[in-house]
Amino acid sequence: MPFLTCLCPSQRYDEQRGRAHRKLTARARQMLLLVARWLPRRDLVVTADSSFAALELLEAVHTQMAVVTRLRLDAALYEPAPERRAKQTGRPRKKGRRLPTLQQVANDRATRWQPVTVRGWYGERERIVEIVSGTCVWYHTGMPAVPMRWVRIRDPQGKFDTQALLCTKLEAAPLQVLQWFVRRWQVEVTFEEARAHLGMETQRQWSDKAVPRTTPCVLGLYSLVILLAARLYEQHALTVRRDAWYTKENVTFSDTLAMVRRWLWAEQHFQMSQTEADMLRVPRSLFERLTETLCYAA
Repeated sequence: MPFLTCLCPSQRYDEQRGRAHRKLTARARQMLLLVARWLPRRDLVVTADSSFAALELLEAVHTQMAVVTRLRLDAALYEPAPERRAKQTGRPRKKGRRLPTLQQVANDRATRWQPVTVRGWYGERERIVEIVSGTCVWYHTGMPAVPMRWVRIRDPQGKFDTQALLCTKLEAAPLQVLQWFVRRWQVEVTFEEARAHLGMETQRQWSDKAVPRTTPCVLGLYSLVILLAARLYEQHALTVRRDAWYTKENVTFSDTLAMVRRWLWAEQHFQMSQTEADMLRVPRSLFERLTETLCYAA
């Protein structure tokens, strides 16, 4: 569920207003360290797209959480730096021997690929893919060195290009890393559901202050609906609305929103004593049909 948002103006926006620009990775670092401070006893796992595969960001947060993101196929990977000998002079080394790139690993016929089954693969129930993994140090000149686990993925059916992931938690199993990253798809689904059902879209308010307020409020409303639905689910099961041309097995956000609307309307309008004598009797079946229609159409 959405619980924290941050407005990230573009560099052009800041230049036009004479303000210092903060990179996306710098704002992400601040947000992640804030969450780590809020939850000091929780094991945190962060999944992100390739925009956050930055050495400065990974080095700043990798000791407090596991970060999973995409990795460039031509990234410079090295063995860990050898241990320093007693009385050895000079600065400590950051890296060891250079390793083959992940593109070279994929092209090597000696690479042993392992088939695994991933559940919840981007809208599918499960998917069989092949992976190969290892640990290394990612380093670039002038940047910090970050230890990580890399996972190379390819599709036996050839429906998507071979890709690579990194995880800053070295002891994480390769399949677990892949499952963590696949769950990131739920974030995209959340954004789409917020647009389709709650009106979240590109902001066009006249007031500048309204722009940073609208999206957090909409995402907060999304979380509130989910929490209310979870409480109502303890009393009775959620209803899955199905169409003749579409078989839906799982509850979606539209079903959740409809149930919360039904509960709110019932509490507000149908639980109070009537003071007027003029009343119109409505058949129960018609009342239920009208209520269901309104819950999905509002």
